Amino acid sequence: MGRGIRRFNDLVHAARRGRLSSRTVKPRFRDSRHPTGSRCGYLSFVPPACTSSKKPHPTQARHVTMVSLRHPYPTSRHVGASPGGQLMATHSVDIDLGGGKTATIETGKMALLAGGSVTVRMGDTIVLVAACCGAPRPGIDFFPLQVDYREKFSAAGRFPGGFFKREGRPSEKEILTCRMTDRPLRPLFPKGFKEDTQIQALLLSADGENEADVLAMLGASAALVISDIPFLGPIGTLRVGRADGNFIANPTHEEMAESDLDLVYAGVEDKVIMIEGASDEVSEEVLRDSLTFANEVVKKQIAAQRQLAEVAGKEKVMPEIQLVPQEIADAVSEFCDGKLREPCLIPEKEKRYKALDNLRDEMFESFGERFADENESRHAKTAFVDLTAATIRQLLLDENIRSDGRGPDDLRQLDCEVGVLPRTHGSGLFARGETQALVITTLGTGRDTQDSDGITGGETSKAFMLHYNFPNFSVGETGRIMGPGRREIGHGALAERSVARMMPKDYPYTVRCLSEVMASNGSTSMASICGATLSMLDAGIPMIRPVAGISCGLVIDGDRTVLLTDILGSEDHYGDMDFKVAG
Repeated sequence: MGRGIRRFNDLVHAARRGRLSSRTVKPRFRDSRHPTGSRCGYLSFVPPACTSSKKPHPTQARHVTMVSLRHPYPTSRHVGASPGGQLMATHSVDIDLGGGKTATIETGKMALLAGGSVTVRMGDTIVLVAACCGAPRPGIDFFPLQVDYREKFSAAGRFPGGFFKREGRPSEKEILTCRMTDRPLRPLFPKGFKEDTQIQALLLSADGENEADVLAMLGASAALVISDIPFLGPIGTLRVGRADGNFIANPTHEEMAESDLDLVYAGVEDKVIMIEGASDEVSEEVLRDSLTFANEVVKKQIAAQRQLAEVAGKEKVMPEIQLVPQEIADAVSEFCDGKLREPCLIPEKEKRYKALDNLRDEMFESFGERFADENESRHAKTAFVDLTAATIRQLLLDENIRSDGRGPDDLRQLDCEVGVLPRTHGSGLFARGETQALVITTLGTGRDTQDSDGITGGETSKAFMLHYNFPNFSVGETGRIMGPGRREIGHGALAERSVARMMPKDYPYTVRCLSEVMASNGSTSMASICGATLSMLDAGIPMIRPVAGISCGLVIDGDRTVLLTDILGSEDHYGDMDFKVAG
């Protein structure tokens, strides 16, 4: 009550300093109870005209301020008025990350019309994530999931640069966060689910200490779990650092400056879905221990999301799943019986794909008018692709045979050349089988560094850059010619992190490596790493150690597994894992 009286007096003093005087304002105070049972004090400033029997003038509206004497609920739930006048419930859960750090997931306060929405808070960094599902798109053979993450300058109390003073196209960091969020979520939607699904994350507040990307990933999972969208999660996400031999969950920027490990982990209780990170040449034992540490924290995050879904989750709406009808699947299987093995074992990519296309055309000719409908034709194509994938996987699991004749552990033929361009500072041409990358190195001064606006804190200037381009001719196709897309930005950042750690700390020059993919048949990002090493050494850069990269695959069928080294594009597409390793 005393607190309410003090606020009452403050309002009276404010009125005296404003347009209203103490003689023209009648302050009232009454003690009542909120409809939910909590005790509240209400302060009302009523102009004298409003107290008469006459109808008040529109400009003499009542000014009402409500002062709550105590929080009506514990911190896990708060009740307030919604725009429609009804009561809305706010639920939150706290997650203990260890080391005195806590992440809070809250729902029910913002974005109430979305399928599911949450805010995730750590320190004073807050990210809002909302998930929505639209109408199905007929005639598509892929899952149209779109993830978007944006950092607003207002979150840090700043203005955007430039003439227009508003945010424009997404930055490189925002694009990388989108990709990192998409990757662990996409496999957890039901097979055949083809409805437009969007996940949007907005950075609302940034304290300059806690990074927001892993909070956006955690929020995306939580928003899907409590929404009406079919989702096979939740997942947990965590950044792991390591300083003085101790692992740190979601380290601050200050802690990351002392860390020799930067690992982002996403997974379920007993399985890993995604790992992304870089380190200062830590041992394999340290890497294993970091995964164990991350998994323990992830279990807490998953339990918290399920707890939130119990009190705030919506009933899942299961749309029509677009699976291949059994009649079409049987017809395609009957035609392809014994015919897929030979084209799947053609070593050359272009010849193999052409042989498969010819076989598919023969299949449709044999069907005649049987599956002439557009949807039936699309289902038949899907069934053909599924059988192709099953054939390639069966060859690996049963016979340890790959499409190009290699064994699971065999590398393709390697070819390297340096100094291939006469007027560049450094150049290297690296080829692994049919995959080929030309990397060009350019040296500059300190004025050539790449500067960025660090809204969330951390690095604001880079003296080493690796850019990656993937032209249409690298896969023998035509298409729209435009600037770098999300995939190109992501692959370039992956290669950049691999090589940057081997740059001398006191190197006085700015370095840019440009990777132009000349041909692609699997793992062009790892070819870019190898080509960057060749090009940098050709430019005379004293690297701490040369760096090489390789992509590993995995095929699982029950208890049977086959681990693949140096995967092809088809093995990436039809396999169960694409794990890129550089060192």
